[in-house]
Formats: sequence, structure tokens, C-alpha cells
Amino acid sequence: MEKQLKAVILDGYTENPGDISWENIEKLVDLTVYPRTPADKVWERAKDADILIVNKVSVTRELIDNLPKLKFVATLATGYNQIDCVALKEKGIPVSNIPSYSTNAVAQMVFAYILELINKVSEYTQDVKSGTWSECGDFCYWNSPLYELDGKTLGIIGFGKIGRRVSEIATAFGMKTLAFTPSGKKDGADNVTFTDMDTVLKSSDFITVHCPLTESTKGLINSDFISKMKKNSFVINTARGAVANEKDVAEALKNGDLAGYGTDVLSTEPPAKDNPLLTAPNCLITPHIAWAAYETRLRLMGILEDNIKAYLSGNPINVVNG
Repeated sequence: MEKQLKAVILDGYTENPGDISWENIEKLVDLTVYPRTPADKVWERAKDADILIVNKVSVTRELIDNLPKLKFVATLATGYNQIDCVALKEKGIPVSNIPSYSTNAVAQMVFAYILELINKVSEYTQDVKSGTWSECGDFCYWNSPLYELDGKTLGIIGFGKIGRRVSEIATAFGMKTLAFTPSGKKDGADNVTFTDMDTVLKSSDFITVHCPLTESTKGLINSDFISKMKKNSFVINTARGAVANEKDVAEALKNGDLAGYGTDVLSTEPPAKDNPLLTAPNCLITPHIAWAAYETRLRLMGILEDNIKAYLSGNPINVVNG
């Protein structure tokens, strides 16, 4: 029987904290899983690996040059900015990522933010538990307006698979949908009106961002962006933290220029204690979990298995440095 290749996962905890089995991967390779790996332990743990599997651990040129057995790198995510794909390509080592696994979960999180921002379920729950409703003279209690989504306009910036799924959910709520796509690809969605960025900003009650982080999108959500928006509108960011200028967003929230902001991503993760969004009003922040639904992680694991199988068969798939 042919000897299995040695595979090492350096930071498997966020993908699998213990509720999913690694069994199918273990059938393919001689697998070692580390929940987390500090920077000073990366080489020691990776040095004998034929296959290196990482999530957020950096795979640098220096590390690659000191891993003579390395044959294949797989990332436990869609993004691969932390991997030196050029250095790996120079050595003929393919890198495979996990594409399109979190579409439903991220789109769902977008509406979790939207509904919380306008229905304020957690805020009113706290009011009830603190006794405010008990002290109210009426059968119901509210201290700020509530709104229906039906008839409101959702603006989508970036219209890939997640943007499309968001538009479908918006249609089910009776919302109108506008979209701006930097790539110019409009992908024929009948329920969406494609237009320019300024029209999306001035016409939308909610804006959700689904573009990749590039030099042109870094700091996209800034004071100028917000100044063009419709009054009393909201922004949702499930893309990347650095797509927003967090200082500008916090100031806009404090000044009332932005009605609310929901984000699953920050410029530094975990956040710096002085991140201005942590003290900004009407700001919802979740700890980079939009992708992390159980079903989503099962899907990710299945694609990882497919990526390894394809590499072992000599026909790697989802290669990002080909």
C-alpha cells in the first residue's frame, strides 16, 4: 500500500472547534491538526509536511524556502492574502482555496443586521428585562420608530454570488434593489437595477458591501461616501474591515450622519481596544462569524476534501496560483 502523504493543519480551530470530524481527510493523508500555531512554532510544525493546510497563518517566502518536502498548500478559506502564492508557484507548488462556500450564511447575516437595526429586538429585550415595559402605562412600549422593509431600497456594492443571494432575499421582503458592480459584470438578475455608485448611495435606505479588498476599495466607506448617502440610511459591511475608514464611520454615527452600521469585520482582528467603532452609537459588531454557520463549515470541509483528492489524483482544482 502506498504511503500516505503527511498533511499538517496549523490553525484548525476556527473551522472545526470539535463539532465536525476530520475523518474524511484522515482517510486521504497522514493528518496532524493543531488548533492554533504561534508564529515561532510554524516552521517546527510544518517542516515535515508534504501538504500544508492553513486558515490565517502566514505562509511566507522565507518559510517556503525552508520547507523542502512541501508539495501542496490548501487554505481553509476563500481568501489567501497571507500566502505567498508567487513564491509557491516558482517552486511548482499549487495553492487551492475554498470558493463560494459561505454565500447563504453571509447573506443571512446581512439581514440579521438589517432586522436588528430597524426592529431593535435585542434593545427592546433589554428594556423588558430591566423593567421598562413593566412600568409602562400602555399594553405596548416603544421609544423609537419601527419600520417595514417592504418598499425600501437596498443598495448592493459588488454583485458576485453573495450580492446576488442578498438581492433574492431582499426581493422576498418586498424591497427594491439597486446594484453597483466595480467589475462591470451585471450577470442578468431580473430583480436588480444596475446603476452607478452615486445613484446607489443617494437612493438606498440600506447599503451592503460585497466587494473584495483592493487598493481601489480600501477605505471605500468614508466621509465622502457617507455624505452622498440618503438621509437616515444604514450601511452593512461583511466584506473586509479595511473597506471602511472606521474613524469616518464612527464620526458619522456620532454626528447622526449615518443611522446605523453593522459589520462582521474590522481592520484589525481581534479589534484594538481603541477602535472607534467600539464606542460608536447604533453600531452592531459581530466577531467575524458571518461565514461560520455549522452547515457552512461542513461545506468548507467537503471542498477541502475535494481539493486534496484532486491534488492526489494529479489534477488539482480551485488553484489560485496557476
